[in-house]
Amino acid sequence: MKTFVTSTAAAVLLVSAGIVQAQDDDVTEVKTWEVAAELGAISTSGNTETMSVNGKVDLTQTLEHWKNEFVASVLYKEDEIKNDSGIKVTETTAEKYFGSAKSSYLFADDFSSLFGFASHTHDEFGSYRDYTVVSFGYGARFIDNGSITLDGEIVPGYYWGDKVLDEETDTIESEEGAMVRVAGELNWEITENATFNQKLAAEAAEDNTRYLSDTSLSTKISDRMQMKVGYTLSHDTDVAPDKEETDTTTYINLVYNF
Repeated sequence: MKTFVTSTAAAVLLVSAGIVQAQDDDVTEVKTWEVAAELGAISTSGNTETMSVNGKVDLTQTLEHWKNEFVASVLYKEDEIKNDSGIKVTETTAEKYFGSAKSSYLFADDFSSLFGFASHTHDEFGSYRDYTVVSFGYGARFIDNGSITLDGEIVPGYYWGDKVLDEETDTIESEEGAMVRVAGELNWEITENATFNQKLAAEAAEDNTRYLSDTSLSTKISDRMQMKVGYTLSHDTDVAPDKEETDTTTYINLVYNF
């Protein structure tokens, strides 16, 4: 958790320069913030006792020539299991934290940009305990027909990863190196009240390639509230023998837009 906080703070500092520069460029520019907070929780009792929490916060600041985006999310899950003595005990079975920051300089059309991006994932039960990515490059919009938009980027970057070799002895192998990050986002406004969103990313390095996917469908409940159903996937090509390559999460969250 300490590593997560430190790395997330570093990511925020990375984009702070973009925010300060944007403010210096035009002090009269009206600052526009968009905030979306989502939360999902499940609790069961009786023959089976479980508790899970899934939360996320998105903050976006759009200025005349700059766009700054911050994301923070958490996944926590407890399950009742039987230990070696046959006694039921409650144990944490999922604990994952994610943070990212992106600062983009927007060109005249507002759909292409030069940007810096940083993200950090801390996963207590994943194939990698910590995974940090930094990248810089050019992004563009390839489709914009009113109801459908498609944005993408292919950029160089660098990563640091702590791969879990043995969970019981807490044996960790550190990796780092240059990588190429390919990412895209499809947004489809199906109706005035329903929106489909697909985010994909591949972070390819010599030691490991990480694939990320987030698929969701949002339905508007009111002007500020939405119900969101989604499915996330994270896949690493290089993991320890006793670790799964792919982690998935299915969620139903309530989203509030400020």
